[in-house]
Amino acid sequence: MQALLGVIFHFIGGFASGSFYLPYKKVKGWSWESFWIVGGLFSWLIVPPIAAYLTIPGFGNIIQNTSPSILAATYIMGLLWGIGGLTYGLGVRYLGVSLGSSIILGLCSVFGALIPSVYYYYHPAEGKNTIVELFSTHWGIMIIAGLVVCVLGIIICGKAGSMKDTELGGTHVDASGSEFELVKGLILAIISGVLSACFSFGIEAGASMGATANEIWKAANPGQGEFLYRNNVIFVVILWGGLTTNFVWCMILNFRNKTFADYTNKQSPLLKNYLLCALGGTMWFLQFFFYGMGESKMGNGASSWILHMSFIILVANMWGLSLKEWKGVSKKTMTTIIVGIVTIIASVIIVGYGNSLKP
Repeated sequence: MQALLGVIFHFIGGFASGSFYLPYKKVKGWSWESFWIVGGLFSWLIVPPIAAYLTIPGFGNIIQNTSPSILAATYIMGLLWGIGGLTYGLGVRYLGVSLGSSIILGLCSVFGALIPSVYYYYHPAEGKNTIVELFSTHWGIMIIAGLVVCVLGIIICGKAGSMKDTELGGTHVDASGSEFELVKGLILAIISGVLSACFSFGIEAGASMGATANEIWKAANPGQGEFLYRNNVIFVVILWGGLTTNFVWCMILNFRNKTFADYTNKQSPLLKNYLLCALGGTMWFLQFFFYGMGESKMGNGASSWILHMSFIILVANMWGLSLKEWKGVSKKTMTTIIVGIVTIIASVIIVGYGNSLKP
């Protein structure tokens, strides 16, 4: 039952993440950097402490009493992840929701599953698997095989993107009206896929804060299991790092492109734009709110992270198809992107099976 609840929570989080960019596509008269940072203020500064306040009484005291080294490590992971989040927005801008999300999140799944095992090889911790175990056990080899299949799926998706680029005939606009620039988008997607995995590392770095929240809750609620919202206090610190990166870059773009006037431009639907950004930003945060709930039911590690990523890929591609991002391409191109997506999903199933074999 706990595992089933974990799957449900991951699906809700995946739906929120796979859908968050849709409100941004409805913003009118604003540059990308303007709507991205307004939404980001809700994602990284406003909503996370509200969620922590509602779920973890005294969360501020937990942060205040955490050692500076843990806070610094968690914040730095947030900074690096912030670059991944920034390039995620740009990757989706130039590749579309379906292709961009598939490539970025596939890479994020690979690195999010592998890099912690390398870290724990050099810094052993009870209950954490090392890279040696992954390559020397039956269940570990299954996980590695799943990650290889994931990379294959990403390559197929990239091929589909190349075919789409050729069929667009250099117009750089797809049937949904979105920009499409394959090379620029792929570069950004690779950067995003690698650095977005740092969110998972940030949770690891700040695990003691979550453990403290868990202990306090269990003391007040004996016999009721693990605390469902313990990671919300960690998210606050990680997202400070994400805010820093994105805020600095968007302000640079506002200055360079002379777009500071967007925020008060009465020629655009200001109230509607702000509400759409608030909605997109809040939806974005909800992915991690429910990820934390799912993780508390399923446990941390490759299976939880990859399951979350797979649901985002599924939802993002559902929206990509409904937005007609692939309308007008040949049957061969459509078949290629479907095969790529199915391959990524298959990799998730393989990884999940490998984790089920753990002793």
